[in-house]
Amino acid sequence: MRFLLDTNILIPLEDSQIPLRSSLADFVRLAHENGHNLLYHPASEDDIQRDTNVSRRQQTLDRLRQYSRLDHTPVCPWNNGTTSPNDAADNQIIYALYCDAVHALVTEDREIHQKAKNLGLGGRVFYIQTAETWLRQLHERISVQLPNIEEVSLYNLTPLLCGGFFDSLREGYSGFNEWFAKKAREGKRAWVSWERPGSLGAVCIFDQQADETVTEDGLRLPGAALKLCTFKVETNVRGRKIGELFLKAAFRFASLNRLEHIFIHGDIENHRFLFDLLEDFGFFCAGTHPGSNGRDAVYIKYHPAFPPSATDDAFTYMRKYFPHFRHDADIQKFVVPIRPNYHEILFPDYEHPLAHQNLLFTQPNSAGNAIKLAYLCHAPIAHIAPGSIVLFYRSRDHRAITSLGIVEAYQSQTDPSQIAQMVSRRTVYTMNDIIQIASKPTKVMLFRHVKHFKNPIDHEWLEANDVLDGNTQTIRAINDITFQRIFDYGEQ
Repeated sequence: MRFLLDTNILIPLEDSQIPLRSSLADFVRLAHENGHNLLYHPASEDDIQRDTNVSRRQQTLDRLRQYSRLDHTPVCPWNNGTTSPNDAADNQIIYALYCDAVHALVTEDREIHQKAKNLGLGGRVFYIQTAETWLRQLHERISVQLPNIEEVSLYNLTPLLCGGFFDSLREGYSGFNEWFAKKAREGKRAWVSWERPGSLGAVCIFDQQADETVTEDGLRLPGAALKLCTFKVETNVRGRKIGELFLKAAFRFASLNRLEHIFIHGDIENHRFLFDLLEDFGFFCAGTHPGSNGRDAVYIKYHPAFPPSATDDAFTYMRKYFPHFRHDADIQKFVVPIRPNYHEILFPDYEHPLAHQNLLFTQPNSAGNAIKLAYLCHAPIAHIAPGSIVLFYRSRDHRAITSLGIVEAYQSQTDPSQIAQMVSRRTVYTMNDIIQIASKPTKVMLFRHVKHFKNPIDHEWLEANDVLDGNTQTIRAINDITFQRIFDYGEQ
């Protein structure tokens, strides 16, 4: 695959961003080792030439020699006489991506990310950390078992407060230690992920609040709400979907306790990864936090106890109100067979009823899983609309419908690189897997996991109720009445 590197990747990074250098080095190493091409746009060369520091300019131009130059680029029609040189360079770089000169663009520029999203190119623009994680997932055999999270009283973390994990929080917020001690004394709790015994990899401190005023202009959240007070994932454990796992914990906690809002605030410049993640799960920026002098953005997610009336298309509705989803008669429903080995990859937190149950919030060392997943198959069905419901039927051993998901996208592909690009953030398939599967035309299903059924629907029940007959070997559509019977039985 071909990766276009933005100017800010090529220019030496500031000291405050040193952890990013490790990711950049790993990304470049993985790209070279596995035959990917790293290129720069001529606009970056022009951008560097404008640097008035002669020594630094020459060093950066010398550094360009280790990458390939993207030649014969089309003229960007978005630029005119009033476009600033910096914006013009950004537009030319994005336009090259728009014209499919490369598979993906790597940049730390948030404005470029936003422009790309507006053009429908957001899935092809990566921060260094996510680009490095993608290549690592494709080419390095790593465990797909997601790290555990554990709910603890905050005072259990007090002995670790002086360790390096909390340094960035102390640097960003004056009085953090005093705030932490106050919350510990109040009996507040946190979800944590351990990188190794005694060493924190991630923490999410949470609090239940009532009738909270959350923005400078007086926006008030009526009733009880879940506040995510502190949300930090260490750089070296990013890519393991800990952020999604914390959000899954937050959604479950809010559902169980009938909390109809979830909110968080933080410095938007220092938390761009977090806020991008939150927006993808229905959070929106509601304003700035009182007392932050305009520094902290407030992000809110509506989390109604009961499903709201459907006024959005099925996928938008699910994204906005997750874990609620539309399942009215207008929504397509399908049974999707899945072999046990892939079921275990996609749903590591699923527990068979006959096995020992580890509950996510009450037992240590329990497994959780990401929300956004990918599934590859050779099903003949040509079209499944976004927002459709998929019921995963675990074949061979359990022979039961176990889990429910909502389709985000469904496409037929034959190019392994295109498939890898689609599933890049889904943490499931390696490049070798993809090449092997893509030996035949492949259906790529991107979906969001919503739930496991309390009562898996076994094959005997499915046959007795005329849902399935014989072995289920491919995706099949079911009608609304059949789905409702399955859903009701699975939830009883």
